[in-house]
Amino acid sequence: MAEPTKPRLVCCIGDIHGFPTKLQNLWSNLESSIGTADFNTALIIFLGDYCDRGPNTREVIDFLISLPSKYPHQPPDGSEFAFAAFLGLVPQPPDGSEFAEAWKEYEENEEREGWYKGEGYENMHLQGRRWSGKIKAKFNVAKGMDYKGSIYDAAPTFESYGDDVCIETGDEIKHCKLIAVHAGLVSNQDVKEQLKFLKAKDTRVPKVDSLSGRKNVWDMPKVSTFFIMMQ
Repeated sequence: MAEPTKPRLVCCIGDIHGFPTKLQNLWSNLESSIGTADFNTALIIFLGDYCDRGPNTREVIDFLISLPSKYPHQPPDGSEFAFAAFLGLVPQPPDGSEFAEAWKEYEENEEREGWYKGEGYENMHLQGRRWSGKIKAKFNVAKGMDYKGSIYDAAPTFESYGDDVCIETGDEIKHCKLIAVHAGLVSNQDVKEQLKFLKAKDTRVPKVDSLSGRKNVWDMPKVSTFFIMMQ
């Protein structure tokens, strides 16, 4: 009788923030703790924030790009919306409108946050302008540290360049759908509606709280707190 197929391991990794050495150390530690055989076939989900703050975003991106060829049975996943917006890779709004039309809602912050006004800014998504700008304030009171360029500390960035899973509950192995998002879903809104909004990828919206906000990040719905994933 054939042995049952072993459940595939899932690893969620977030907040790399331009630190290639820390990413490589984490990668090595994961392989050591999981075991090479299981690690080579694991589902790796990158949750974003590849850039900002750290010294070398380019090396982080190069490392991520190299993974499919090194681990052909372990395709990584992930995205970096604001970085893509700055590079002009975000698709235009589906209704044909310009990104600039969405600036109006937050234009009172433009001077204080120092939105980017360089080449190509005229039709850049708001988040691309905010991340690549230069904030006038020198000190970030909330973090207790100096700003490193833009309101999202993006200077180092631009200077350097629902799967099916099995969960062990102790008594049994449960098959379920994994929702992996960076930042977080909130408990005071219907989860299906939140996912529907995120999947729509409507670039007319200048700011998506669940992707860029921090106020509700700990207020997760119970369906998302079934188990804790180490980043």
